[in-house]
Amino acid sequence: MSAPPLTDDYIALVDVNSFYVSAERVFDPRLIDRPVVVLSNNDGCCVAMSREAKDLGIPFGYPWFKLQASADKLGLAARSSNYELYGEMSARVMGLLSRMSMWTEVYSIDEAFLGLRGTLDEVHAAGEHIKREILRLTGLPVCVGIAKTTGIAEYS
Repeated sequence: MSAPPLTDDYIALVDVNSFYVSAERVFDPRLIDRPVVVLSNNDGCCVAMSREAKDLGIPFGYPWFKLQASADKLGLAARSSNYELYGEMSARVMGLLSRMSMWTEVYSIDEAFLGLRGTLDEVHAAGEHIKREILRLTGLPVCVGIAKTTGIAEYS
């Protein structure tokens, strides 16, 4: 007779992927799979980038005026920061996360720690469920890291 799997408490870190760009993509699907930058106040510099924009070698904080002339050639789209949109999308994500966990600690506009309980397999399944549900309900892709402490996480 084998012992039942051990149930334990875990901490998950949920992080929205390229949050500002992902939020822009929810409302403008033409941006999906394109290099996208989100610009600072007054459109001065790049403060958020899609994976595709990072792959072009655009560094964080790069001045927009230096990219603007080559944007069409690169297929690069730029969006002005929309903090009202980002705040609303963040509130939606955090509200959903609070209903999917024992406790939630908001860490930043796009990250939160969650308390989960179960076997390691159950907690990993919960992480996959969180990823699917956040994407389904908000259109935002997330990563979920799971660990015993907030300092160490295994991402999926």
